[in-house]
Amino acid sequence: MEQVWEKAYDFKKVLSKPERLAGGHRMCAGCGGTVTVRTVLRALEEGDRAVIGNATGCLEVSSFMYPYTAYEDSYIHNAFENAGATLSGVETAYNVLKKKGKIKENFKFITFGGDGGTYDIGFQSLSGAMERGHDMVYVCYDNGAYMNTGTQRSSATPQYADTTTTPAGKVSAGKVQVRKDLAAIIAEHHVPYVGQSTFTANFKDLYTKAQKAIYTPGPAFLNVMSPCPRGWGYEPSEMMNICKLAIDTCYWTMFEVIDGKWVLNYEPKNKLPIEDFLRPQRRFKHLFKKENEELIPLFQAEVDKRWEELRNRCE
Repeated sequence: MEQVWEKAYDFKKVLSKPERLAGGHRMCAGCGGTVTVRTVLRALEEGDRAVIGNATGCLEVSSFMYPYTAYEDSYIHNAFENAGATLSGVETAYNVLKKKGKIKENFKFITFGGDGGTYDIGFQSLSGAMERGHDMVYVCYDNGAYMNTGTQRSSATPQYADTTTTPAGKVSAGKVQVRKDLAAIIAEHHVPYVGQSTFTANFKDLYTKAQKAIYTPGPAFLNVMSPCPRGWGYEPSEMMNICKLAIDTCYWTMFEVIDGKWVLNYEPKNKLPIEDFLRPQRRFKHLFKKENEELIPLFQAEVDKRWEELRNRCE
């Protein structure tokens, strides 16, 4: 594999690239989904053309109001469950037309979906696209619930989170199940590239992983923790701090799987306790009540277990 992405990172040059997601969309202030899209699309080289797919969700209803779109590239809105199938079909048609000489330009194929449309409803079409080997990138902006329809739990929702379908109260402490490890599941499809990231100080990690995903031949998957101020219950200005706490507590881990080789990208010098990540979020406020004092150690144990499993894989 030619590692075209291994070059100096010029922060000013990257930020000077033209925006591929136009202003004027209706995403919330402090929304991680918008930041994910802008950073990923900025990884496209200038002059490269793209077809953008988008599963139904927060991102779609806020960036595409027919006949208007916030995308500077070709854009397709598909149903909740078939983002992977839609882009794999477009990529196949493109290859046929290019072989016949009817298309001369080079296109990249990138689709976005929230965790509801990726972990759950759209998993079958995502899995099929990855297994068939289509040259495309699937990006999950993981905000940990079905935010567009009222903050219902998904399989990406962390354990004990308070959602409208797993309400915390006298008879429940929030969601019962632990969150699904989707990046590891996609890695088992033996695709050339899988990356997991979130927002760090200069966005270098997400930007470079997006470049790798886009310019690696074959299927690639990016899983990006994209906080939601309404569903998580934090002030919009605190988004970057929430992300920093997520990786410093090892709740969210930063890694790549390149041709089957696991690579750890970030290990905190001083691993913080999980309550540092939980405390600023309203969805976890019930965990700090006396009657639930035994739940935080259980949450910590699950985080520690997954962290050690990841380190072992990367060794």
